[in-house]
Amino acid sequence: MKIYFDENMPFAKEFFSELCHLNTGIKDGESGELIPFSGRTLTAEQVADADVLLVRSITQVNEQLLHLNDNISFVGSATIGTDHIDLGYLAKRNITFHSAPGCNAISVAEYVLSALVVLAERYLLTLTSLTVGIVGGGNTGTRLSEKLTALGIEHKICDPLLERKQREIKQAQANGHIPIDNRVYVSLEDALACDVISLHVPKIVGGEYPTDKLINADKLAKLREDQILVSACRGDVIDNDALLALKVAGHGVKIVLDVWQGEPDVLEALIPFTEIATAHIAGYSLEGKARGSEMLYQALCQQLAIAPKYQLANFLPSASIPVIDINQTFDQILLNQLVKMVYDVRRDDAIFRQQLSVQGFDSLRKNYPVRREFSAVTVNLSSTAYSDVPHRLGFTKN
Repeated sequence: MKIYFDENMPFAKEFFSELCHLNTGIKDGESGELIPFSGRTLTAEQVADADVLLVRSITQVNEQLLHLNDNISFVGSATIGTDHIDLGYLAKRNITFHSAPGCNAISVAEYVLSALVVLAERYLLTLTSLTVGIVGGGNTGTRLSEKLTALGIEHKICDPLLERKQREIKQAQANGHIPIDNRVYVSLEDALACDVISLHVPKIVGGEYPTDKLINADKLAKLREDQILVSACRGDVIDNDALLALKVAGHGVKIVLDVWQGEPDVLEALIPFTEIATAHIAGYSLEGKARGSEMLYQALCQQLAIAPKYQLANFLPSASIPVIDINQTFDQILLNQLVKMVYDVRRDDAIFRQQLSVQGFDSLRKNYPVRREFSAVTVNLSSTAYSDVPHRLGFTKN
């Protein structure tokens, strides 16, 4: 069996090397292979003999890519989004598809938290006095909500699709056996009125609730001077040209951009107007990327009717600082120190500003330094540190 995988999928060799040598799908005279590729430049000729194709979000999987291939039976995307996949085409050809929903949700939530910690320190803001509008209540929005709850930060969630589903379930519920999402949802206008706006929606073009250029010139014009706008979902959700025009006109909204319209071609004129700018790496923690590999491994094992032999814990290394002892009352200063000790987003911001023109957008992503999640670090609390906030934020408890 020939398994082609994006070269930026961590632990792909560890997870899939044994599977490619199974007899399933191997023709007479052929042997199994595990073949890496560059996601942005993949061609139909390269994958003409693939049995399994494992991609990330930069690879468009459609008829143009697969028209030379008569053998492929499984396509997986080690990402949460599917806007790069022609699902209708795969279904028409009876090609099994799996993605990795939620794989990097914790990583993105921790990126947002690191950004808020940095801006709170930069502008002397009290985090617990802020309100946060989360636009998109899926896996990532939920993980962010959990961390804000741990910190006692008021937040509101806008997700009309989940709100409608919630109503439909409540209306259909007669016997109490269907789990209900009991969150209170707000309108987009209410979310955009919060002190911090954090965007976590997929790219949706058309339909009842499109997100393509969701934050357009009209919505941007209604923002207050003291607000913070964070985008760590898809670059096309914000009209970058309109955002640049707003900032050039002198608007004071503070911007954190991890994603950019038209990637990998970035509107470089916008960068100097941002507080934090990065190369679509919010979900690029080692754990976040590796969970995608693990989830596709489990899905492929299921398709092949074999029991999974490995899990992510088999391959993750220890953190560089594996244990932290806290001997004081937990407060915002300690939060700043703790978060930045594990992940300081200013590192990625500096790399982006200094190296974008030298390396290019995709190279920055490909060569992204190892970054860990809070869970890689065990936090021990003394009796004086009466708050268990670190553990509720995701740090490991001994």
